[in-house]
Amino acid sequence: MRRRLFRLYRQYLLRHPVAVLACTLLLVVLVGSQANHFRLDASADSLVLEGDRDLATYRELRRRYSSDDFLVVAVTPMEPLFSDKGLQAIRELRDDLASLEEVRSVTSILDVPLLQSPPIGFAELQHGAPTLLDPNVDRAMARREFLTSPLYRELILSQDARTTALQVNLKPDPKYDRLLQRRNELAAADRRGELGPEEQKELERVRAEFKAYSAEVIDREARTIARVRAVLDRHREAADIHLGGVSMIVADMIDFIRHDLLTFGIGVLVFLVGMLALIFRQLRWVVLPMLCCGCSVWFMFGLLGWLDWRVTVVSSNFTSLLLIITLSLAVHLIVRYHELHAVNPRARQQTLVQETVRSKFLPSLFTTLTTQVAFVSLLISGIRPVIDFGWMMAIGTCAAFVLSFLLFPAGLALLKPKHFQPRFDITGHLTGLCADLITRRGRLVLLAFAGLALFSLIGMSRLTVENRFIDNFKKETEIYRGMALIDRKLGGTTPMEIILKAPADWQPTVAEDADFDDEFADDPFAEEGHDAGMTATSYWYNSRQLQRLAQIHTWLEQLPATGKVMSLATTMKLVRQLNDGMEPDDLLLSVLHRKLPADIDHTLFAPYMNADGSEARITLRIVDSDPTLKRNALLDEIRTGLTEHFGLAPEQVTINGMFVLYNNVLQSLYRSQILTLGFVFAVIMVMFLLLFRSVRLALIAIIPNLTAAGVVLGLMGWLGIPLDIMTITIAAITIGIAVDDTIHYVHRFTEEVTADLDYQAAVRRCHSSVGRAMYYTSVIVIVGFGILAFSDFMPTIYFGLFTGLAMAVAMIANLTLLALLLMTLKPKDVCWLPGYQPKTTRFFDQPLRLWRRD
Repeated sequence: MRRRLFRLYRQYLLRHPVAVLACTLLLVVLVGSQANHFRLDASADSLVLEGDRDLATYRELRRRYSSDDFLVVAVTPMEPLFSDKGLQAIRELRDDLASLEEVRSVTSILDVPLLQSPPIGFAELQHGAPTLLDPNVDRAMARREFLTSPLYRELILSQDARTTALQVNLKPDPKYDRLLQRRNELAAADRRGELGPEEQKELERVRAEFKAYSAEVIDREARTIARVRAVLDRHREAADIHLGGVSMIVADMIDFIRHDLLTFGIGVLVFLVGMLALIFRQLRWVVLPMLCCGCSVWFMFGLLGWLDWRVTVVSSNFTSLLLIITLSLAVHLIVRYHELHAVNPRARQQTLVQETVRSKFLPSLFTTLTTQVAFVSLLISGIRPVIDFGWMMAIGTCAAFVLSFLLFPAGLALLKPKHFQPRFDITGHLTGLCADLITRRGRLVLLAFAGLALFSLIGMSRLTVENRFIDNFKKETEIYRGMALIDRKLGGTTPMEIILKAPADWQPTVAEDADFDDEFADDPFAEEGHDAGMTATSYWYNSRQLQRLAQIHTWLEQLPATGKVMSLATTMKLVRQLNDGMEPDDLLLSVLHRKLPADIDHTLFAPYMNADGSEARITLRIVDSDPTLKRNALLDEIRTGLTEHFGLAPEQVTINGMFVLYNNVLQSLYRSQILTLGFVFAVIMVMFLLLFRSVRLALIAIIPNLTAAGVVLGLMGWLGIPLDIMTITIAAITIGIAVDDTIHYVHRFTEEVTADLDYQAAVRRCHSSVGRAMYYTSVIVIVGFGILAFSDFMPTIYFGLFTGLAMAVAMIANLTLLALLLMTLKPKDVCWLPGYQPKTTRFFDQPLRLWRRD
């Protein structure tokens, strides 16, 4: 079967190189023409768990409590904040931001109502509360109110009264909200199996429409952020200004992705060209590999654009990876061609090309398949961006293999044979030293790797998944500086919300008549009638439950890493100030609920309670930069405290928000790492058994790759670097790429050892032949991944450095430990391998001795 396929390959492809080049390049051009539709995605949907139930709850809560999209601008004026110049700087900045077309309103320290500057009562409140710029407001009292108010302190003003926050409310997008809600409704019904044929069609249509429109929204938001920043830049001489908010983070993340794709793609490309020129010093060995690399990347850009498959922060490195993987295939072909040309310099070019392809096709096919297995293993992670990355790279690896075995042989067949001799054989000396080491110091090698294994196991036991979102960015980036400032001075950054429901068996009571007309005869908030109102029909909105809610609120404020906490308890503190420090009773609470102006009700009641009062909402902001923050431990403490200390049933408590969604991703990392590694090793082990037909040889071949993955994970544990959505991919990718060299080495070893059954001589010949290709590809991969260390995104930096380290360990393990273990095999474990051949082989009709370099 294999011989028949190769005959077809030789007849239709190798003998018509011009046609092959033309057709292949035409296909690449056609697919690559769709690259103008290539898009990036850094939305919240691209960073969550697949099928996360908390995500559905999060969307429902956003719809119910109508959370608006807004930006936060943290401003520290050069002049004292409450001076004329300080307030003037805030006013000018506010007005400039409000003038932007995309901005609905701007809320600042100048616009919020003041209740104690001087104190006002319920009667004055009905006509509107004064603001900071009103002539009757005492600035000293206002400053004290901002610093002590349960509503404003650490929300709009820092404790040192130097930094204030402006909330830039962006205009809502009804079309986006409508499409999102309809898509989620249909998707939920589809998961329950409730959709008919027509609704299935509607779901597909809505998904496509939402995907297209969300791309427009992301582009529009990026332009909005750019305009906001342009306004802020005009005011930086008068104040120290930092921008924050989800929209800003999304825009900056997309900039990071675009920067990494462009910069590192070009950087790796330039590096590869330089390495090829340095190693092989011939134009053909630069042009042909770069043709394969360029076509592979262009093909994938076009395919992703055609499928509207968007690149996320996790898959932003696919360009660099694809270039490296493609070049590794080309380097093995180049080195094999040189070997064949060295032993038969008079052979025709077509014969050399045919034998190069014949001898390298099977190991290259298996290396491609094992690399694909590594990327396919990421599909079981359950994390959407990691799944997409796995699919992209699995398809990209396949494209690299096909294009390399079409373009490289076809292009090479058009050239004349040309001898290559290394000027300074540094590679030969290094691989020769490895061969000497294992033949003379085998026990020392085994002892060293045993110690390395122990080091790795202890380190892996120290691995954690607790990482702070702020640590994903370098300290000099605006995201980091803005988040750090808001964390320190304005009550935290990462939102969490707690929903407290009424007991399942609770039924609202019918209120008894209560005549309180006389008591509130002079009160502008007096009720018209004899109804005790909402306090009688609500579970949470009454004096008894509000006291309980206040205890919960106070307890939450005292938890570590908890920043600003807001709830009905905050509203009640303000009510006590208006009520001369006295606790409001049920009658007053009922009156307040009905008589407060709509804008105040929208600010103080609607965000913290549903319409019938059966559900109370507490919002928290977590100080993400707190070094003691342990997300999962904090959530467990909150759940335990609410149920055990405050007597709430578990079904009454719902904890949600971006804090919870991010924690769900982190907590899935352990499971994802175990599943992906287990999948990779299991499938690769099966492939080794099929390829090598020996259990002992398959086990030996897996050991160097297991060592490389273990060293990386162990070192991360020792250094205290937690797993994240990018570093969990390192181990699987390392195995998938490192196993390529293992297959090439074992395949060549079986050819060499079956020639004379001299194991030591076979090892030396392997090190001086395929060992060179392994060294070249490993150095290229190591330095290529090292370029990623110049990213502004810390997970990308870790990904590049640790993957490069893993490849270095894999190279050393393959050239030492693997070879040493192969020398322990018996002839029966070798002679039945596909690589078995007699001492002499043939270039079809031309006899040729196997190359020997002792």
